[in-house]
Amino acid sequence: MGKKRKHSEVEVPAAKKEETAPERPKRTLLGWKDKPENQQDSTTFTGFRNKEKVLVTCSRRINYRYRHLMLNLVSILPHCKKDNKVESKATKGATLNELVELKSCSSCLFFECRKHKDLYLWMSKCPNGPSVKFLVNAVHTMEELKLTGNHLKGSRPLLTFSSNFDKDPHWKLLKEMIIQIFGTPKEHRKSKPYHDHVFVFSIVDDHIWFRNYQISCPHTGADKIDRGGLEKMTLIEVGPRFCLNPIKIFGGSFGGPTLYENPFYVSPNQIRSLEKRQKAGKYAKKVKAKTRRKMHEMSNPLETDEFADMWKE
Repeated sequence: MGKKRKHSEVEVPAAKKEETAPERPKRTLLGWKDKPENQQDSTTFTGFRNKEKVLVTCSRRINYRYRHLMLNLVSILPHCKKDNKVESKATKGATLNELVELKSCSSCLFFECRKHKDLYLWMSKCPNGPSVKFLVNAVHTMEELKLTGNHLKGSRPLLTFSSNFDKDPHWKLLKEMIIQIFGTPKEHRKSKPYHDHVFVFSIVDDHIWFRNYQISCPHTGADKIDRGGLEKMTLIEVGPRFCLNPIKIFGGSFGGPTLYENPFYVSPNQIRSLEKRQKAGKYAKKVKAKTRRKMHEMSNPLETDEFADMWKE
């Protein structure tokens, strides 16, 4: 038989330590609370982050066609916020600046309609400016064009400008404002990380013409592009179309000192009055011609015909 072990030789198992999960630090909306200094967050970003937001609104009594144009711009700008209509009065600048601050935006696109015919676009950087007032012409919405182009909603656009934007200082200022307002910020929560359409801004006859094109590239697979596919890349227009005629550039938001005034601008009211004068001139010419004809007939009466009453019995 084996010998019994002494009590001193019996191995006593060590008491197991209580395995508990470490206490998680408290988290707030702005980050971790009471975070240790030696622990560094890998997600911290110290560079510049574009937080541009654009408020898009319009005035009351706007035409249905211009309202559809505004909605088209809202659909192609994922970083914009749409608001209710604003009364276009003399105090609209203060009202819009307050709305922009309440919506935590930094820019504003305000569509102002006058006489149910004329559309003006205010492009402003709030609250300190500058701001630009445009007259919008040649409006064509997506619904009426029915073009074949179709790009992903919320994708980031490529902004292209003609070489005319680098000639004069006021065009350079407009180019910078367009880049900041129409350019979608990177990693925006409503945007997609793709570039599948192009915004084209070109200057022709001192007017800014806007076009929106889809980038169409032929490919067979899901992600692969055919060899030489980039050379066969084409652009298909999506819409909308419109033309911007700059009127004035102001130093402040919706007002302030005038930095630039277009010398070639003619208001639509003047154009309509000239057309009325031309029509009135045509009528006046007809009246004068009738009076001249009557005076000529009275001054040169016809000779009596001897045989006029021959057959009357």
